[in-house]
Amino acid sequence: MTWRDTVSRELMDDPDCDPDRLERTYRQFRTVNRLFSGWRRLYRQWIRPHLDTDRPTTLLDVGFGGGDISRALTRWAARDRLILHTTAIDPDGRALEHVRRLPAAGVRFEQASSADLVARGDRYDLVISNHLLHHLEPDGLAALLADSRALARRLVVHNDLSRGRAGYGFYAVTTWPFARRSFIHQDGLLSIRRSYRRPELQAVVPPGWQVTSMFPQRLLLTHTAAHR
Repeated sequence: MTWRDTVSRELMDDPDCDPDRLERTYRQFRTVNRLFSGWRRLYRQWIRPHLDTDRPTTLLDVGFGGGDISRALTRWAARDRLILHTTAIDPDGRALEHVRRLPAAGVRFEQASSADLVARGDRYDLVISNHLLHHLEPDGLAALLADSRALARRLVVHNDLSRGRAGYGFYAVTTWPFARRSFIHQDGLLSIRRSYRRPELQAVVPPGWQVTSMFPQRLLLTHTAAHR
C-alpha cells in the first residue's frame, strides 16, 4: 500500500446514504474506537496532566462523529475526580441527531465547524480530533491546523490512522461481518487508504507541529501552545 488514495469518498459522506446503515455506523464507532484508537492511553498521557480537581479545564472535540470520544474523555475525568468541560462540534447535522438520542453528561454537542468557533472568538484549553485529518484536502487540513492553534490555549492533539498493509488486513478481517449492515467496513478500509504515513504528514504540516507514531498504526499530530 504505497500510494495514498485521495480520490475516493466514504459512503457515509453521501447526504443520500441509507439512514439506517448510517445510524448503525455511528453506533459502531464506539467499538471501533475502543479497539483501535487508543484514547484511553492518550487520556492518561496527554489529557489528564492538564486537568485539575478544583479548576475546570475546557476541551474541544472537532468532528465528533458518533460522540463516543467526547463522552469517554469526560467520563474518565469524572472518575478521576477531575473537572473537564467538553464541547464537541461536527458540521454534519446527521451526527448531531445521533448524539441527541444518547446520554452525554458533561458534554455539549453543537453543529458547527472549527472556523465558526474561531469567528465567534471561542477559546479552549485543549483541542482534539479523532480520524479527521485523512478526510481533508490540503486546503482543509491547513485551515483546520490554523483554527486549532487559534482555539487552543495549551495543547492540540489530532489522532489519526497511519496507512499500512498489516492494519488494513486486520481491519478488513475483523469488520467483514458488518459489511452489509453499516458503512464501518467499507469506509474504514477507505480511511486507511486515505491516511498518511509519518513522513508524508510531517511534510505537509507547518513548523511547530510534531508528528509521532503510536501503536497500532496510528499518528499523533500535536502542537503545544504557549499559555495565552
